[in-house]
Amino acid sequence: MKYYSIIIVLALMSCSHSKVSTNKDTVEERFIDSILATMSIDDKIGQTNLRGTSSRAKTLSEELKEDVRQGKVGALLNVMKVEFVDELQKIAVEESPNKIPLIFGRDVIHGFKTIFPIPLGLAASWDTDIAKSSSRIAAIEASSVGIRWTFAPMLDIARDSRWGRIAESPGEDTYLASVLGKAYIQGFQGDSLNNPTSIAACAKHYIGYGAVEGGRDYNTTVIPEPLLRNVYLPPFQSALDVGAATVMTSFNEINGIPATGNEFLLKHVLRDELKFDGFVVSDWDSVIEMIAHGYAKDEKQAGELAANAGMDMEMTSKAYEHHLKDLIKEDKVKERQLDEFVKNILRIKLRLGLFEKPYRDKNNEANFYKEAHLAEAKEAAIKSAVLLKNKRILPLSSATKVALIGPLANAPLDQMGTWTFDGEKEHTVTPLKAFKEAQVNFKYVEALTHSRDRSKEQFQKAVDGVKDSDVIVFVAGEEAILSGEAHSRATIDLPGAQEDLIKVLSKTGKPIVLVIMAGRPITITNIIDNVDAVLMSWHPGTMGGVALQEIIYGLREPEGRLPVSWPKKAGQLPYFYNHKSTGRPANKEDYVAMYDIPVGAWQSSLGNDSHYLDIGYTPHFPFGFGLGYTAFKYDDLQISKDTIGFNETLLVKASITNVGERPGKEIVQLYTQDVVGSITRPVRELKGFQHINLNVGETKEVTFKVFPRQLEFTNHKGIRATEEGDFNIWVSSDATSGLKGTFYLKKECQ
Repeated sequence: MKYYSIIIVLALMSCSHSKVSTNKDTVEERFIDSILATMSIDDKIGQTNLRGTSSRAKTLSEELKEDVRQGKVGALLNVMKVEFVDELQKIAVEESPNKIPLIFGRDVIHGFKTIFPIPLGLAASWDTDIAKSSSRIAAIEASSVGIRWTFAPMLDIARDSRWGRIAESPGEDTYLASVLGKAYIQGFQGDSLNNPTSIAACAKHYIGYGAVEGGRDYNTTVIPEPLLRNVYLPPFQSALDVGAATVMTSFNEINGIPATGNEFLLKHVLRDELKFDGFVVSDWDSVIEMIAHGYAKDEKQAGELAANAGMDMEMTSKAYEHHLKDLIKEDKVKERQLDEFVKNILRIKLRLGLFEKPYRDKNNEANFYKEAHLAEAKEAAIKSAVLLKNKRILPLSSATKVALIGPLANAPLDQMGTWTFDGEKEHTVTPLKAFKEAQVNFKYVEALTHSRDRSKEQFQKAVDGVKDSDVIVFVAGEEAILSGEAHSRATIDLPGAQEDLIKVLSKTGKPIVLVIMAGRPITITNIIDNVDAVLMSWHPGTMGGVALQEIIYGLREPEGRLPVSWPKKAGQLPYFYNHKSTGRPANKEDYVAMYDIPVGAWQSSLGNDSHYLDIGYTPHFPFGFGLGYTAFKYDDLQISKDTIGFNETLLVKASITNVGERPGKEIVQLYTQDVVGSITRPVRELKGFQHINLNVGETKEVTFKVFPRQLEFTNHKGIRATEEGDFNIWVSSDATSGLKGTFYLKKECQ
């Protein structure tokens, strides 16, 4: 390593910021070229190989150690014993041909040891500070054991709650996903990647994974280019704007070409347009899965397609290792393409400071579960919780006698949610534990052992257990294993016998507070009339029980707002607020419900608009919706001008008053609609939001600035521009309500 030391200091000085110049004549690039010049073709191919072990492995295989020794590995994932990390890095930097350090990666998705709410839950906070702090804490904890690369954040727009990986997503909205994604990356990567507590972020899955048909994981996507650029691409653009170090390709095909072999997306868009200079990693085996897609005939062709598309590093499969050398000899892949892969990989290793300090910082005391980390996790769970219904039952008084029931009331593993490999259930504070520690007046009845439990044997015990109680708090939902990768569901009702138990308990006459822990919106149409309050806490993480106890008893109020539209039935999906109008938009005046149709009715079009006969045309709860323990009044909408030019700024103001009985927080949302476009435009699009706190009777004026560039879109000709015309604008509490105004955008404003 010593021969690198002089130039490396200069190089690191040049990469102290998150995003680094791509000027090929920088000290950084000269250093990378100097390493590349010493490498054989085998050494180069080795850098493109991401290998892994089981995180439960008790020994290091001699084969893996020898591969590292020979320079056949560029990065490793799931090596979780610190002694293994230290040993493998020592082999790489002291014994491999070019002494190039390894990167150690791990799925650190919503916490490492201290587990935060699932990403969909964090999205419900609409809070960039929480997104940033949660990933910063995760980076501090994970880097202490040698992890310097995470496969997060996931930036897939998700419009179908059947899809299991909606749990990992930022929701259905492009703007919200973009601002949250930026915050996650800033948290993971810190002020400088070479800080030993920083870890390289990975913007995934590039691209369109959330649009899989029927919400079935790994499935096909068909995304016209205007839709791709207007909805699915902006979060990645935002991620690259703040220097996301790596990008991961998605499993799915897009318009017939798998993402991992898609030259248009990886070279033309990602490299040429977005100017990405980090490296692209495949998802697990996605290179060789192009064979199953029917895009490659065998492993060798899969490697050829991925290489020529510009995919830098291959995760777990070995198409590059087995075939890239021959493909170069056969002139099917140019060696200069391989050189670019290696440069991209070395660039990130350099920015991580691994050439100068390759070893884990043994003085980096992560202090797992430290008090400040737990406090932030609790705050995140409170900010993520969304109150969907409340018939003046919440908050409860301290004197209330509570019957605590339900399969998620004491499920420490499931409460952490999907992709929590390193979280420890022993540290999870469940609602049962939190109620005990708070010494509230309650009785616990299990009734169902897990979310899929279909047994009704304990129903009578549950009924008997609530007789002396004033209120039932039923903690329902789905186990963590029912959401996440490969865990799509055709129906998204509460599984098992949960609905049946709720209906039985409702017959006791006791008010029911339904708390849901789940990785997706759960359809509750069948039981909504049987409960008096509904509180969605997602899978809230380590401190979820404490957060729920404080919310239920009014020490805090739920602050979350829905980051996805909440469907009435799975058959309504995909559903999203920013849909198109259609030629016959649905409305309440024309809607005809199925049971309102006369028997023997004359054949007609029944309202002549776009709706379902049985569940209508609206979601159960709209995007942006969420109640608190007070009420707000919106009035006095002011728009600075009726007409603005392309170089002007529009000011939009509204007054928000707390008309309730206690202080509260509101998330004020700004939406626009481009009324007529060169392609049809959504009925609404989120353009901004603000958090405000109001005391009882207090009024605040909220001001938004609207810039014409915020109104840009890509049309069917591939032209991205803001177009002249009429716009509607709303200041509101969700995507279906609010104060409405209009303005005109004119090319030449007089």
